[in-house]
Amino acid sequence: MSQISSQGRGHIALVGAGPGDPDLLTLRALARIREADVILYDDLASGPVLEAARPDAELIPVGKRAGRPSHKQADVTKQMIAHAAAGRRVVRLKSGDPTLFGRADEEIAAARDAGIPLEIVPGVTSATAAAAHVGVSLSKRIVARRVQMVTGHDVDARLPDLDIAALADPEATTCVFMGKGTFAELVERLVAHGMAADTPAVVVESLGSPAIEVMRGSIVEIAERLAAAPPSGPCMILYGRAMAEPDDSSLSG
Repeated sequence: MSQISSQGRGHIALVGAGPGDPDLLTLRALARIREADVILYDDLASGPVLEAARPDAELIPVGKRAGRPSHKQADVTKQMIAHAAAGRRVVRLKSGDPTLFGRADEEIAAARDAGIPLEIVPGVTSATAAAAHVGVSLSKRIVARRVQMVTGHDVDARLPDLDIAALADPEATTCVFMGKGTFAELVERLVAHGMAADTPAVVVESLGSPAIEVMRGSIVEIAERLAAAPPSGPCMILYGRAMAEPDDSSLSG
């Protein structure tokens, strides 16, 4: 991870805001937010996290949400580079961790092409924050030999072309980002590929906010509930045998 220390030069910090709870910000993330002249922030990285910004900092919303009117990535990147090129300390504030499904690669490349110093500040990803909230281990011994993270939608809010065989692995824990609108279709493919219909799943809605909600059930039950009454808030979906509650019989055998 590169460090930024130049005086009088613009620079960019891609900062992970975590799931939205300011208590889960890293010390470095908090420092960069407090130092920033300009903060370009995502919808899910706003709210209490921005209260740490200087009163004179310019706060610019640049959120992108699937299926809703959103800022184009090219425009966001252009703004970020322009402010830094003018000598300002820029924070590009992203929910969770910047390197997980956050289009960070495009912003990193743009900064390098422009010769602007760049720092990446990791954040608590919503996958691990969701697991912590419901009190489970993503890599529970014996039942979860690996953890995999996937996005639940492409740029058109449709289910991406995914490795269904890997996602149907009964000995993996799968974390689905941004998948509430496509989970029913995903589950249909998983079951068709041999995954047990009673595989445990957990949905954590509005993680990191006072409106947080938890939904538990099998993958089929969760898929039906999400399709019948889609939650209004962002959701992290976790499924696999590690998500079973302690007395769940699906742990045996």
